[in-house]
Amino acid sequence: MKTRVTLLLASAALLASFGTAAAQDKTGTTFGQFLQIEPSARQAGMGNAGVALSGELGNVFYNPGTIGTVGAPSIQLTHSEWFAGIDYDYVAGVLPMGNLGTFFGSVTMLDSGDIDVRTVSQPLGTGERYSVTDFAVALGYGRQVTDRFSAGGRIMYVNETIWHSSASQVALDVGTVYRVPLTGLSIGTSLTNLGGRSSFNGRDLAIQYDADPDRNGDNSSLPAEQLTGDFPLPILFRVGLAYPISTGERSQALLALDAHHPSDDPESVSLGAEWAFAEALFLRLGYQELFLEDGEQGLTAGVGLATDLAGSRFRFDYAWAGHERLEETHRFTVVLGF
Repeated sequence: MKTRVTLLLASAALLASFGTAAAQDKTGTTFGQFLQIEPSARQAGMGNAGVALSGELGNVFYNPGTIGTVGAPSIQLTHSEWFAGIDYDYVAGVLPMGNLGTFFGSVTMLDSGDIDVRTVSQPLGTGERYSVTDFAVALGYGRQVTDRFSAGGRIMYVNETIWHSSASQVALDVGTVYRVPLTGLSIGTSLTNLGGRSSFNGRDLAIQYDADPDRNGDNSSLPAEQLTGDFPLPILFRVGLAYPISTGERSQALLALDAHHPSDDPESVSLGAEWAFAEALFLRLGYQELFLEDGEQGLTAGVGLATDLAGSRFRFDYAWAGHERLEETHRFTVVLGF
């Protein structure tokens, strides 16, 4: 009874603090939007409610405070088929070092593929092609401070390139996880994408400039460069709960609830559930962006299969995510624990 009361009170406080909050909509005003694409098919199938989950590599993206909870060296590979033929790839690894703590590294890539250059005078294409590529390289560290509390951080180098122009920035993520004694309940918090503002530069912004078009005889082709605005990173604060429920001798359910406070969008809530059988079969369901007016995301679902392979733990996860106006997306993740 005490466990249920604790869970209900925590859930009520979480929803009350975020469900009624008001925020100014700043969609499309930040740099590095690809940092908000979640790379784990497991959590994606659970509505991307992952800030309070711990114990495995896939949770680190949502909360670097979970780095220290990963008990064995692990590698994660994710490929996502994003909108409009865009490819998203993510590689991460974690290395526990005993009393020294646990170290983490990851590489994120987003590639639009070749796109035809079109102009007003040549709407069918000029014959040129360009591409948009984004990448981020991250290093992190975390440790299990006590048997109930863990904390960690991650630093990233972020780069966006559009044809021959690019912008870059350094970002910091921090997070914590606390496991409530005797209840199974976990409470997680994270603050991600902390960093400065960035502006684009490159030869695509070079122009020829005439300082005085009404004057003859001067240099009417001065070399100049157009300046773009500077944009902040999409800072995101997450707080959430995770609660396991035994459903049989060989099965267990896991419930997760996250509240999001982004710097460029109103607040929202995501929730998800996972049912596991014999630690080999996993079924997942979730919903993203509850309470977000005009939200694009919604229902999610996924499945996972795990087995021991040559002395290592192998798991394959798949997630499907529906959207209100855009096409559905698919994520595929492989996790190998040694």
